[in-house]
Amino acid sequence: MPIVIEPIHSATYQDQEDLQKIYGDAPDWLLAPFGDGQALIESCLSEGTLLAARFNDRLLGAARVQRQSTIWHLSQLCVRKLTRRRGVAERLLVEAQKMARLAGCELRLVAPVGHLEAQALAAKFHLILDPQQAQS
Repeated sequence: MPIVIEPIHSATYQDQEDLQKIYGDAPDWLLAPFGDGQALIESCLSEGTLLAARFNDRLLGAARVQRQSTIWHLSQLCVRKLTRRRGVAERLLVEAQKMARLAGCELRLVAPVGHLEAQALAAKFHLILDPQQAQS
């Protein structure tokens, strides 16, 4: 089965558990400006900004996508520790780029200033990297 990328507007009990596991593995800097993973998940669900990667009915990764008129900001991209380095984050980024393009928008990656992994992802996918403090 392929990894399916989908917006999550209402999470099932299983989705909630999976999201807790995804963001439970996240470093503290990735959760900012939220206090913890639960606050991030609740905010994203209420705002309709959560984009997730699903495989075999389980969520493996997720990101926050804030949509504006011409620019979409992708932040808080995280993949479960058990499934990292298997292309889930790349699949999320590629699909988010396609979705933004179809909406006539540009996708930008939001991350802390000087974060090397974010810089590498931005370069690989030809994304502009916006500093994290610009988003809230």
